[in-house]
Amino acid sequence: MFLSLTHLQSHNIRLNYLAGIVSIIANSLLFALKYWAGLASGSVALLADAWHTLSDSLSSVAVLIGVKMSSRRADKKHPFGHGRIENLVAILVGVMLAIVAYEFISQGIEKLMNPERKAIFGTLAIVVTSISIVVKEVMAQFSFYIARKTGNTSVKADGWHHRSDALSSIVVLVGIFLQDYFWWIDAVLGICVSLILAVAVYKIIREAVDKLMGQNVPDEFVAEVKQIICDMYGDDLQVHHFHIHNYGRHSELTFHLNLSPDITILEGHNIADKIERELRERMGVETTIHIEPKKDVNG
Repeated sequence: MFLSLTHLQSHNIRLNYLAGIVSIIANSLLFALKYWAGLASGSVALLADAWHTLSDSLSSVAVLIGVKMSSRRADKKHPFGHGRIENLVAILVGVMLAIVAYEFISQGIEKLMNPERKAIFGTLAIVVTSISIVVKEVMAQFSFYIARKTGNTSVKADGWHHRSDALSSIVVLVGIFLQDYFWWIDAVLGICVSLILAVAVYKIIREAVDKLMGQNVPDEFVAEVKQIICDMYGDDLQVHHFHIHNYGRHSELTFHLNLSPDITILEGHNIADKIERELRERMGVETTIHIEPKKDVNG
């Protein structure tokens, strides 16, 4: 089972790499397409959207770096591995998204203050923008899927970056069709997108920071641990006081185990050791168990 867990970790690393590589290639192609269409049509908005797409490639590069560094083995300076680098990269991508959101709202306000500045669009711009919306949303869903499979926060953040680009392209597309009727529509939609991105940034950074600072052990996780111990020893053993420390792909679990005061130290050690091995094999978590006599459980 331990080998299968190692295989699963390697598989997850490959999936994370795949998400980053696909993102970089697709974003680079979209950037070239949008930039060409922007030059051909004279659309400032499309040129700006092209540079926004290029920023997605930069965030994907950051994700790849994070995956590479976080997959390094534990060493003397980092005995629990380097998995938390994923959370740091997620915060970095979140900051990138915050900058994009700020640019959206700044441009929106500027357009509201200068209504005479209107983008000039053509059929080419419509086609390229439509393609961008579809491709970027597919990329976002792909990144979200990989993030669900691997639990990688930075890949999830990169997915939101793809979503932000799709939203910005929607703004451009809506502006193309409505700007002749409502001069302010492009600016207002840009501000709305910035607010959507702000919510995404908050969720991304909050999740990453929570993991760095430590979280409560989920009830379903505790229930699974208790069930495994119950399967091994019945209801005779009492466990409580759970704490968990997540280091990306590596987790350290501690809890208290109440045993009869009549058993020897060696017997208690053997019970704890067997439980630790079982939890490692079945849940992929390293466990440290503190043994207490049963009479102290309510003391």
